[in-house]
Amino acid sequence: MNDNDSLARAFDAQRSHLNAVAYRMLGSASEAEDAVQEAWFRLGRQGESVDNLRAWLTTVVSRICLDTLRTRRARAEDTLTDDVDAYLPDHDRSGDPEHQAMLADAIGPAMLVVLDTLAPSERLAYVLHDMFGVAFEDIAVIVGRSTEASRQLASRGRRRVQGLGARRAATGQVRRAIVEAFLKASREGDFGALLSLLDPDVVLRADAAAVAAALTAPAGAPKIASEVRGAELVADVFNGRARAAQVAMVDNAYGAAYAPGGNIFTVFDFVIENGLITGINVVVDKDILATMDVQLV
Repeated sequence: MNDNDSLARAFDAQRSHLNAVAYRMLGSASEAEDAVQEAWFRLGRQGESVDNLRAWLTTVVSRICLDTLRTRRARAEDTLTDDVDAYLPDHDRSGDPEHQAMLADAIGPAMLVVLDTLAPSERLAYVLHDMFGVAFEDIAVIVGRSTEASRQLASRGRRRVQGLGARRAATGQVRRAIVEAFLKASREGDFGALLSLLDPDVVLRADAAAVAAALTAPAGAPKIASEVRGAELVADVFNGRARAAQVAMVDNAYGAAYAPGGNIFTVFDFVIENGLITGINVVVDKDILATMDVQLV
């Protein structure tokens, strides 16, 4: 094995970590991949050996992401079109990087809408320290600030994230973003994304008319029972489906509806708590639909 092969293997061993860092920085899978790829190019141009490859690559990816965030803000771009919000842990747990990373993995993109409200340096300091345990001394080098200033950046970011999460979880545009992300994952058959949006104990309930309608679904398609419990089973019901469903206001809260020709045929009423979907009520019964205020968005 030559040196290039060895370097490639060493880089690949860090790729998952680097993608996680870049995605939480940028909120865009494609931009995250570009940042990681650019880090690989820079590693190839590095003229000397790297003692701590993980730390070196994390620094490089972070600098690339910081430049991207600053450019995005300067152009007033909003690239988080498919992301959603969630609560973050209490302050007394915010210093536990392993817990933060596990939480972020559990809720998937749910936190990224709130992160997008932070200034680039705040976001970098918060993500690197609170999620990945990077020391403030190392963050200071990346953002070009003192160690204490970097600590304050992370602290401001943490307060803003927790405050926004507490005030906005599952309401308004945040709730809409959750519903949109769920419909997108359902249409695209992205099982992992569906799981990331569902509470482990989520309950799907369907009225008798919905169950009967599901019986006529094409062979091989999951059948809807009157009650389905658990994230995996509920995700399986929606995986690759909801292709014609669209966001709708259901009794003054964001939900979804299947409305061919503008006629409401099916309503999906979501129960959202702490940034995760804990319940989905599927309504097809015409008498029940008549009692609901449903407005297509």
